[in-house]
This record gives sequence, structure tokens and C-alpha cells, in this order.
Amino acid sequence: MESLLGGFQVEIGSISSEIKTLQEKSMGMGLKLKNRRVAELNLARFIEDLVVPPKMIDTIVDGEVNEEYVRTLQMLSKKLKFIEVDPMAKTSAALKDVQPEFERLRQKAISKGFDFIVQKLQALKKPKTNIQILQQNVLLKYKYVAAFLKEHGKDVYHDIYLAYIDTLNKVLSAHFRAYIQALEKLQLDIASANDLIGIDTRSTSLFSRAREPLKNRSAVFALGDRINILKEIDQPALIPHIAEASGTKYPYEVLFRSLHKLLMDTATSEYLFCIEFFGEDSIFYEIFSGPFTVIDEHFNAILPNFFDAIGLMLMIRITHQHQLIMSRRRVPCLDSYLDKVNIALWPRFKMVFDLHLTSLRNANVRTLWEDDVHPHYVMRRYAEFTASLVQLNVNYGDGQLELNMERLRVAVDDLLVKLARMFSRPKQQTIFLINNYDMILAVLKEAGTEGGRTQLQFEELLKSNTTVFVEELLLEHFNDLIRFVKTRAGEDTSSSSERPVTVNEVEPLVKDFASRWKGTIEVMHKDVITSFSNFLCGMEILKAALTQLLLYYTRLSDCIKRIDGSSALNKELVSISSIMYEIKKYSRTF
Repeated sequence: MESLLGGFQVEIGSISSEIKTLQEKSMGMGLKLKNRRVAELNLARFIEDLVVPPKMIDTIVDGEVNEEYVRTLQMLSKKLKFIEVDPMAKTSAALKDVQPEFERLRQKAISKGFDFIVQKLQALKKPKTNIQILQQNVLLKYKYVAAFLKEHGKDVYHDIYLAYIDTLNKVLSAHFRAYIQALEKLQLDIASANDLIGIDTRSTSLFSRAREPLKNRSAVFALGDRINILKEIDQPALIPHIAEASGTKYPYEVLFRSLHKLLMDTATSEYLFCIEFFGEDSIFYEIFSGPFTVIDEHFNAILPNFFDAIGLMLMIRITHQHQLIMSRRRVPCLDSYLDKVNIALWPRFKMVFDLHLTSLRNANVRTLWEDDVHPHYVMRRYAEFTASLVQLNVNYGDGQLELNMERLRVAVDDLLVKLARMFSRPKQQTIFLINNYDMILAVLKEAGTEGGRTQLQFEELLKSNTTVFVEELLLEHFNDLIRFVKTRAGEDTSSSSERPVTVNEVEPLVKDFASRWKGTIEVMHKDVITSFSNFLCGMEILKAALTQLLLYYTRLSDCIKRIDGSSALNKELVSISSIMYEIKKYSRTF
């Protein structure tokens, strides 16, 4: 039994050894199979990357350029890259067989791609072609054709690159030139070199303004509805033939906005297309060198003869708004161009502004003077001009502009004082100043903006001259009373004083005032009504005069009460309440 069991044990050991051997063989076979599969897969990929399917040849050689052609082109590009970079492919014998075919396909694809793009570029040259639609619906749809040329046919791609630049440069330049020529027919001339604040309108020829309607003259100095252009900043550009058919003419800033709106939209579309189609933005600047030149030529012809300061400031604000629009679009292609426009506009504005300033400083006072105390037309021009600039500086706070306006204010105030001195009577001089200051303030306030420092200074001048006029008006009618109040009313009235105030001294004053105060107030009222252009201003001045008169008379009454034996004058004294009633009566008239 023992020997039988020993035999089994030997056999089991032998079987175990055989199983182990079989396991090793199985693992070896599995590894070989795996390696063969990997080799087969790599070989299949290698063969797939090297083989040239007949369908690919047919599509590249005979097929139309469509979506399938683009997919086939991508496959060809992949195969061309493979044989260029794969080390095994470079050393394989199979490459020698297929490489000539690949080269022929590459050349054919390059030729067909070149012809396709050139054909589309020719379409861009046709009149009335919508460039953006052709770019979006055709060129961008087949942008891989250009990408293939860039990668596998650099010389041909460079030709396409240059052809696109040349085509778009000429097409867009022609478009902008035609658009500018059409806009020029719509221009409304606002100002000439003689339209300055301090120029005497009577000295200009009657025929010099014959070409321009009289209503446009106000636009030289007053902003009016022209400010609406800043609210329409992103509206579509003008369509010239429609505007021309309606017979409408526009100030230049409207045409300026329209031209730059077209430029912004065209440039934005072209810039984004260049990045997507060519993969770079440098081509944009080469394309737009032509349109920029066309616009610069137009601008350089307009600007040296442009004397509309309000229009220039509007264009400066329009340019700023356009910079913000381009910034919001995140398109930087017009940054340097718009900066250049701004740099051109500011010096021209300063030059025209200085012409206005010089016209005031060098104004001929004798020629400008009119024997009329009502607001002078030069002052109205100044008021409208300043109000316009103040409005256009809201939300900008331009310190340089504010400094220039202060220089202008000093010059106009100096001229106003010189004109006032031409009146022989001091009272007329004061009335003239008040009327003009009041008118300037009214125009500034009517503009609906805070006039800032300029407004405050004119308010101070109006206040000080009103005080002067009130005093002059009262002295004209109550000279003796006022002189007494100022010199004697504050003195000691007792008999112990060296020169006591006596009843005899004040009695004529009291009787004179009592006999004519109502009539004199009525005369003063009529004087004020006829002297001041602004009724409300006149009534305020009359009220101030009557209030001051009441103060003088109150001081006289107080003085009389302190005089010995003055009780006999009580019946002659006008009661303060009576004067107050009269003041209120006139106060109710406004």
C-alpha cells in the first residue's frame, strides 16, 4: 500500500511539473499574441496613414470644393504631416512608392485651393457685393483651405495673403471714397472765418452770407438740437442717396459721426475675420492703410477751413464715445487711429477758440457800441457759446476747457465794461451792465446745466451792479433824505451836542417825502420797467430799491423820535406800515 501511494505521489509531482510548463507556454503564447496584435494595429495605422485611397484621389483631383472636399483635405494634411515627422515612415520602403502620389496630391490641392480663393477674391471686386456676407458665408466656411495652403504651400499662401490685402485695400478704399463724396453733398456750412463773437455783423458784406440761410447763423454760437448727435452715437450710418433725395443738409459733426460709424463697423468685421481666417491681426493694418489714407485726405481737406468751434467740440466728444464703443467690443484695431483723430481735433478747436478770444480782445468798441441799454448782440453770442461749451463739458470735467472759458469770460467782461463807459450817464452804464449780466445768466441757466465758476462770477457781478443801481435810483429821487441819513442820523440829537439835529433841519425832509413818496415810487416803477429787458429782474431790483428806501426812512424816523420837540412832526411822518403796504403792492406784480 505504501509503495502504491508513493507511485501516486511521483505521478502527481510529474503532472504538477507539466502543468507549470503548460502555464509558462500559455503565458508566452499570450504575450506573443498581444505583441502581434499591437504590431498588427501599428502596422494597420501605418498602412492607413501611408495608403492613398482612390476616393481621396478622386475628391482632390476632380471634386468640387465643398464640405466633403474640406474633410478630404484635412485627411491629406494628416497624411502629409505623418510622412514628414514619423521616423519609421521616413525609413520605410513603402514611402518610396506612395511619396510621388502624395506630392502630386499636395500640388493639386494647393492649385485648386489657390484657384478657389482667388475666385472668391474676384467676387469681392464686383460692384454692390456685400463683403461681410461673402466673408461669413463662403470664406470662413472654407477657411481650412487657407490653413492647408499656409501649412503645405507657403509660397502660394503668401500670394493669397498679398492678393487679399491688395483686393480689400482697393475695394474698401473705393467704398470709403465714394461714401465721403456722397456725404460732402449733404454738408451744411455753419461758420466761416468771420463768424466770431467779437466781430461786428454790420461791417460784413451783405453778399458774403448769401449762400447760407439766416437761420443757420444761430448755430455758430448756440448748441441747440445739435447736442442730440451724442444721443444717437450708435445709430446706423447715414444712407446718402436717401438723405440727398429728401434735400436735408447736416452739420459736419453728423457726417463725421456717420463716417466713423461706418468705419467702426467695417473695421470690427474685418478685424475679427482676419483673426479667424488668417489667424493674425497684422494683416488688418495693411488692408486698412488705404481706407485710413482716404479718410485722412478728406479730414485734412476739411479741418484747415473749419471754423465751427461747437462742431469741433462735438466731434471731440463723438470720438471719445466711439473709443468707448470699440473698447466695449474688445476690438483694439482703431485705437491708434482714433487717438490720431483726437490729436488733430484739439489743436484746431484751440485755434478757433483763440480766434473768438482775440475778436473780443481786439474788438472796436466805438463800432460795436449802440445807444441802447438792452443786451448787446455780442454778449448774447458769448452767452450762447459759453452755455454750449458748458453743456459739452458735462460728465467730462475738462480742466483745459474750463481754463479757456475763464480766459473768454475775462475778455468779454472787459469789453462789456468798455461798452458801458460809452454811455454818458453812470445810471445808463449800470443798467447796461445789469441787462447784459442778467441775459448771460438766463442763457446759462436755460442750458439746463450748472454754469460752474463762470455762472457764479456773473451772479456776483449782477449782485454788485444791482446794489450800485439801487443806490443811484434812490439818490436820484431822495438825495437830501439819503445824504442826511448817512451823515446826520447817527449823531447825538441832544442839545448838549456841538451841532444837534433840530426839528427845522428834518422838517423839510419829512414834508418833502410825505408829499411825493407815492408818486416817486410810481416813477421809479416806470423807470425800472422801461430800463430792464427782463421783467422779473426789473421787479427784483425795484423791490430791493423800495426795501432800501424803507431802511433809510426807518433810520430817519428813529432819528426824529430822539429830537426834542419833534412831536409836531408826527402827523407829517408816513407810517412804516404804509410804506410796507406799497412795497407789497408792487411785489405782487411779479
